[in-house]
Amino acid sequence: MPFAKFQFKAGIDREGTSYTNAGGWFDASLVRFRKGFVEKIGGWTKQTATSFLGTCRNLFPWISLEGNKYLYIGTHLKAYILEGTSLNDITPIRATTTNGVTFAATNGSATITATDSTHGVVVNDFVTFSGATTLGGNITAAVLNQEYQVVSVPSANTFTFTATATANGSDTGNGGSGVDAAYQLTVGLDVFIQSTGFGSGTWGQGAYGASTSLSFANQLRLWSSDNFGEDLILHPRGGGIFYWDESGGTAARAVNITTLAGANLSPTVGLQTIVSDTDRHVIVLGADPVSGGARTGVVDPMNIAFSDQESITEWEPKTTNTAGSLRLSSGSEIRGGLRARQETLIWTDTSMYSMQFVGPPLTFAVNLINEGTGMIGPNAAINSPNGVFWMGDDGFYSYNGAVQKLPCSVLSYVQEDLDLGQAFKVFALLNKEFNEVWWFYPAESDGTEEISRYVIYNYLEGVWSIGQLVRTAWVDQNVFGKPLATANNYIFNQEDGDDDDGSPMDGVFIESSDFDLQEGNNFTFIRRIMPDVKFYGTNVSTGVPQINMLLKTRNAPSESLTTKATTDISNNTDQVHVRARGRQAVLRLQSDDDAAVGNRTGYKWRLGYTRLDIQPDGRR
Repeated sequence: MPFAKFQFKAGIDREGTSYTNAGGWFDASLVRFRKGFVEKIGGWTKQTATSFLGTCRNLFPWISLEGNKYLYIGTHLKAYILEGTSLNDITPIRATTTNGVTFAATNGSATITATDSTHGVVVNDFVTFSGATTLGGNITAAVLNQEYQVVSVPSANTFTFTATATANGSDTGNGGSGVDAAYQLTVGLDVFIQSTGFGSGTWGQGAYGASTSLSFANQLRLWSSDNFGEDLILHPRGGGIFYWDESGGTAARAVNITTLAGANLSPTVGLQTIVSDTDRHVIVLGADPVSGGARTGVVDPMNIAFSDQESITEWEPKTTNTAGSLRLSSGSEIRGGLRARQETLIWTDTSMYSMQFVGPPLTFAVNLINEGTGMIGPNAAINSPNGVFWMGDDGFYSYNGAVQKLPCSVLSYVQEDLDLGQAFKVFALLNKEFNEVWWFYPAESDGTEEISRYVIYNYLEGVWSIGQLVRTAWVDQNVFGKPLATANNYIFNQEDGDDDDGSPMDGVFIESSDFDLQEGNNFTFIRRIMPDVKFYGTNVSTGVPQINMLLKTRNAPSESLTTKATTDISNNTDQVHVRARGRQAVLRLQSDDDAAVGNRTGYKWRLGYTRLDIQPDGRR
C-alpha cells in the first residue's frame, strides 16, 4: 500500500471531543504554530543571577536621557530597579520613628522583640534600624542596625524579627535611647481575596462567577508603572502613587507624589496610573475624590483624576490649567486601562471606554465604546501591531476602532479550568516577533492559586495554542533586547536559545485528535511511519537531536487510547517500522525524558507532514 499523508489543521481545538476534531490538534504545551506548522517555542536564560524577594507582577523597561537602561520590578513585597546586573531596592518608606524603638532578646533565641508605639506594621513588612547600641552579648550594634522582615505582630506596640545572631545571657540591654526605624511600604498579598471582611461591599455584587474586588485595601499586590520623562511613576493598586527621580540614582527610594515640592491636591490613593502619550497628563484611575478642599483618602472605583499638562504635582482644576476629573457610569469598578494609539482605553467590570485628549476646557472626552465587554483582571489587556486584545469574563476580544469577540477554539478549555477566585492574576503579553498575544492564567485543576497555564493567539494566522508554564510577569522586546519574564524570583530572557536556562525543556509535546484509519469502518494495520521533522539550533551539528514520536490507537471513541509504538526521531530517521492495529489513531510528539541530556538541549524542532503505511486488516 502507498503511504498516506496526514496534514493536521493548524491550531489547538478543544471545543468538542478529540474525535469530532478529526484532522486537527487537540493538546499541546510549549509549542507554537507558525505558517500552519508546529514548532517548539524558544527557550529562556536568566537575565541576572541575582534573585528578588516576592512574586513579581509588573515589569517596566526604559532608558534615560544619558542612555542608562533600567528595568522596574514590582513584587508583592518590594519595588526594585535593575541597572546592569545590579538589583536596587527603591521600595518607598511609609513611616519613620526617631529615638523611639527598644529591643528585648531571649537567651538562646534569634527572635528579637521590638517595641514602637507607632509601628503600624503587618507580618512580612520590612524595617531598617539605625542608631542602636549592643544589647551586651551576641546581639551587637552591627546585628541590629540593618534591614529586617517582620515575623509576627503580638500587639499594636510590638513586633518581632529574626536577628542574624542568637542571643546569649549577656544580651540584657534595650539598644539604647537613640534607635531609629524606617518602615517600608506595607507589603501586599500574594493571593486575591474577594472581601477583606464580612459585609464588605454589596451582597451579590457582580455576575455569578465574576471576580469582584469588594475592598481595595490589603489586596493582591498589583503594580502599574509608567514614565514621566526619564523618571518613573509606580503605583500599587489601591494604594498611593509614588515617584522615582532618575537624577537621584538607584540608591534613592521612590517617594509619594504628595510629598513632592509644589504638590497640590495630588491623589492619595487610586487603582492605576497612566501617563497620556502626546499631551503628558498623569491619569489616575480610581482616584480618591476631593471633598472640602482635600482628598478623601478613599478609592472611588469609577473616578478618574488627571493632572495639569506636563505636571505631576498640580491636580487642582483651575481656569489656568488643564487638571480635572471625571466619573464613569457603566459598571461598578474600573478594572484597568491601557495607552493605545491617540487614546487611552479604560475597562470597567462591564464596559469599555475610550478617553481622548480634546484640550481646554474639557481636557479629555470619554466615550463609551461597548457595554458587556469588561475585563477579567487589571492586566488582561495588551496592545499589539494589530490592535488591542483582552480577556473578558466570557471570552477574548480585540479592538481596532471597533470591538470584536474573537472566535476561540480553546475557550471552553480555558474557562472551565480558570480559577475564578484568582482571576485578577491573569495577564496578557505581546510576543511581537511571532505575531502572538498570550494570556497566562491560574488553573483550578492545579490547585496552586497561582499562574500555571497559558493560551496563545496568533493574530495574523488566527490560530490558538495552549500549554503549561509558570510566568508571573512579561514584557516584550525592549531596551534589553529579548522579551523579559519573571518566575521563581528570577528574571528570564525569553525566546533566548533553545532550553530551560541550560537544562532540557521538559513538558514539550503536541498531540493530535483522533483520525480515522480508512474512514474508521474497518480495522487497519499501520506498518511504517515516515516522519517529516526539521531540527535546528546550536546543537544540531554537534549532537544528535531527537524527539519522541508516539502512535496510539483505539477501536471506538469511548475506548481509552493504547500506545502502540514509541520511537525516537532524529535527522537521520527515514522511516520507522511499527505494528499498530485499530480504527482510530492519535499521533503525539514529545520531548524524550529518558534520552541523554545531550540529545535534548541546544535545538528546536519543526514538524511537517507525517506519512503512514496503512493496510486493511479486517472488519472485526
